[in-house]
Amino acid sequence: MPPHRPRPPAPGASARIRAVVLDIGETCVNTWCEYRRWAEWLGVPAHTFAAAVGAAIVRGGDEYDALSMVRPDIDPAVEVRRRASTADFEAFGEEDLYPDVRPALTALRQAGVWVAVVGNQSLASEATLRQLDLPCDLVATSASWGVRKPDAEYFERIVRYAPCRRQEILHVGDRVDNDIRPANQAGLLTAHLRRGPWGCLSPPRGDRPEDRPTFGIDSLTELPGHVLGTVRP
Repeated sequence: MPPHRPRPPAPGASARIRAVVLDIGETCVNTWCEYRRWAEWLGVPAHTFAAAVGAAIVRGGDEYDALSMVRPDIDPAVEVRRRASTADFEAFGEEDLYPDVRPALTALRQAGVWVAVVGNQSLASEATLRQLDLPCDLVATSASWGVRKPDAEYFERIVRYAPCRRQEILHVGDRVDNDIRPANQAGLLTAHLRRGPWGCLSPPRGDRPEDRPTFGIDSLTELPGHVLGTVRP
């Protein structure tokens, strides 16, 4: 698969990126452990559930659509609520962080960039992220904010927290529907990270301007170089 090619910022965007906001799942945290636990919960092989997730993405759905694909006898909404009450729901540790996370965040902070890690996660996930003591200025989740991506208010909350103008904020994520499109619509700069099921199976499409990232990356190790001067309007 060919690598991403950097795209110029949207018209009128600032050449200087002063704040970077990273998604959590598949941007900072490898979520394979959560898929494996879902497979165990549902009583199906892990590779079967992973295949169902891929099929759901291609169809325009999400991982919860995969629940009914492998277990048509259950109500996905009910099952999610039941699973959310367990101790291992969205549980992860240092070993589940992608190895490029800490170096990239450290490089950005050392360069004076404001950094946040925010995503559609539970309060337990937020507590875990705080315990991991990531090199960032803000850790938050949809559960504590009371709003989830791709809701426009989620991105307005980011704008209110960031110490700069919205056109100087870069949102980094693996999903087009939850990250790139709504962040673009909010007037932010965007970076698409091609990893994880969404990043690889649902790359940005060129036929919808709102789905085009400012630039794409295959690893967070590429991020500081773009942020610190290689992206020009």
